[in-house]
Amino acid sequence: MSGCAWGAAPPLLEALGRLWEVQAPLGSGSSASVYRVRCCGDPRAPPGAVKEFVPPPGPRPGPARRPGARPPAADCAEYGFRKERAALEQLRGHRNIVTLYGVFTNHYSANGPSRCLLLELLDISVSELLLHSSNQGCSMWMIQHCARDVLEALAFLHHKGYVHADLKPRNILWSAEEECFKLIDFGLSFKEGNQDVKYIQTDGYRAPEAELQNCLAQAGLQSETECTSAVDLWSLGIVLLEMFSGMKLKHTVQSQEWKTNSSAIVDRIFASEGVVNSAIPAYHLRDLIKSMLHCDQGKRASAEKALCSPFFSIPFAPHIEDLVMLPTPVLRLLNVLSDASLQCEEEYEDILEDIREECQKYGPVVSLLIPKENPGKGQVFVEYANAGDSKAAQKMLTGKIFDGKFVVATFYPLSAYKRGYLYQNLL
Repeated sequence: MSGCAWGAAPPLLEALGRLWEVQAPLGSGSSASVYRVRCCGDPRAPPGAVKEFVPPPGPRPGPARRPGARPPAADCAEYGFRKERAALEQLRGHRNIVTLYGVFTNHYSANGPSRCLLLELLDISVSELLLHSSNQGCSMWMIQHCARDVLEALAFLHHKGYVHADLKPRNILWSAEEECFKLIDFGLSFKEGNQDVKYIQTDGYRAPEAELQNCLAQAGLQSETECTSAVDLWSLGIVLLEMFSGMKLKHTVQSQEWKTNSSAIVDRIFASEGVVNSAIPAYHLRDLIKSMLHCDQGKRASAEKALCSPFFSIPFAPHIEDLVMLPTPVLRLLNVLSDASLQCEEEYEDILEDIREECQKYGPVVSLLIPKENPGKGQVFVEYANAGDSKAAQKMLTGKIFDGKFVVATFYPLSAYKRGYLYQNLL
């Protein structure tokens, strides 16, 4: 992988008093690469993610720079490390922001010592969810879940004076353990009123004021308009519109028609019969998105105000596709028991024991439930100690033949399971 500093043989790293094995690359950028790591000696410890700020190849010392010159890449990597570390340390503790476990130096990097962040390992990104939606859009349950979680994160970091400045589907990831979406990658973040990065946000998700600032910076000019936390709301509005429509909107938002009347384009997307179920009050979501997409940043809704939208008062249920895509510690097995098995107590107990024995192959089972009546009649709910075990079980049990039937294995919301709330009909 481009930017990989550790080569083909995964090494052992020492961080926070433990040894960690590098298992696989997760991604790379211009100055950093991210790897999945596993704690050695403790098989029950959750895996982590290491973000390594890669120093460039070649000699690092050199002559003094002239005033105003661009810093060398080595200094950029160090600055990026310090910047993201500071942001994550100040934002630590919020459930919708990736957790920083600690920092360390990798002395065995191919290009010399490199600075690293040890982070919690998260799961699927909204970008990947959009790919799986097959241009049909995400369910309202998933959109609502994502919107609420990201707005909670934005309200918190904006209150702390931070602007994320690079909100996009790839930077919103699902946490299987905490059953929520989280923000990652604070490499472009800045304190409001102290923007230290000229070029912010990503094409397709860039607010108009940031677009203007970028264009002026390329021409060597200074923008009179300062970018504020409102740029994050614009980006989220585009993300939610993409989740609803199932379409990438980069070319749409860069068109002259969008700049002239974006509200009409949003209306047209929501009026499309291909994406709107008439039984769903989608206009609440439409209005929420419009409140984030005002060209005048002063009129854009704040994160706190957006959280008061009536869209969040509607109790949506997840689709079965959501429960396949979003891992949790709870597994739900379908097509396992017949009505006759539920009626015969002896047969029921035998099957219960067989299922428990099979499921324990993938990790300790905390609880197992097979309702005999609706809701959830005949479904098997298996709670594992962690999502890693449930993911392993889901992979191995899907398609397995049990009592002559093919097993269908999905995940299930842990919060709903703990409350005893069992969805009867999933779309």
